[in-house]
Amino acid sequence: MKLHNRINREELRQRMLASDEKRITLSFYQYAHIGNPRLFRDHLFLLLDGVGVLGRIYVAGEGVNAQISVPEKQFDAFRQSLESITFLQGVRLNFAIEDDGKSFFKLAVKVRSKIVADGLDDNSFDVTDRGQHLTAEDFNRLTDRPDTIVVDMRNHYESEVGHFENAITPDVETFREALPLVVDMLAEHKETPVVMYCTGGIRCEKASAYLKHRGFRKVYQLDGGIIEYAREVEKKGLPNKFRGKNFVFDERLGEQISGQVIARCHQCGGPCDTHVNCRNDACHILFIQCEACAARYEHCCSDKCRDFNRLPAEERAALRGTITFNGSKFGKGRYKAFRKGEGLLMD
Repeated sequence: MKLHNRINREELRQRMLASDEKRITLSFYQYAHIGNPRLFRDHLFLLLDGVGVLGRIYVAGEGVNAQISVPEKQFDAFRQSLESITFLQGVRLNFAIEDDGKSFFKLAVKVRSKIVADGLDDNSFDVTDRGQHLTAEDFNRLTDRPDTIVVDMRNHYESEVGHFENAITPDVETFREALPLVVDMLAEHKETPVVMYCTGGIRCEKASAYLKHRGFRKVYQLDGGIIEYAREVEKKGLPNKFRGKNFVFDERLGEQISGQVIARCHQCGGPCDTHVNCRNDACHILFIQCEACAARYEHCCSDKCRDFNRLPAEERAALRGTITFNGSKFGKGRYKAFRKGEGLLMD
């Protein structure tokens, strides 16, 4: 019985890139009480593998979190598969804004202690007592008020390329770091309207409940996150308050929500919002790189990584682990080769 992918990832990637099969990229999540996550994980893998689903799914005692792609011709069968699971009946599906169907190359369903790592003791508060959900229209109306505080519950490398107007964007690398920081930042505003948002809603679902637990009285969350907001404003012709690109956790690494570029290349400082991973696999740091710098550095984050990547494979293998690269020193999106006003800093 097949319960795991057994084919090399690069082979799967090449198959996908060569395929002309039309696929739909989407995400969904649902908090629920799952008594035996490992048994449910196996059932879900067989169910979704049977209809050609690819992607990354986390299963925990608290629910399911999925980012996937589905063959267009199998979409109805996929829907029926979800409907066969009681707590997933009618679950919201967040469809990608920009989608070429090449977002995932294999199906991975993993058991985790949480569907999003938050560092919270869920037994200490009611996770279902969440903030009030806002449609795009309600979000625009409430955030027009001067007393409303808007908080981005994503990580700094996500908000760097795109965020809502006037939003607080915590300088954190993980959701776990963001929660206590936001509570401290807003300690004097427990009677002020606080509107939280994230990519698809899953982080705000937990964060809004936690803020209410910590005494905040007027807590709201953007229903369906940035993905649903972008769809609603386009469909209804509403003003778009989002600036820049929405970071996504698949091969695309981003989708355009507005025509603005609010970020800068981490190497030359020019306008750019394209996230890439350093082509030197011994580094692999996530950073922002423009086309000119990609050509100059051969898709690497530095001269050191470019020169290392030019070495024969045998020599790279012998040296790997003896050299420190940016990926060893910095977290996601932390590396910057330039400083504003100082120009390019060479390695």
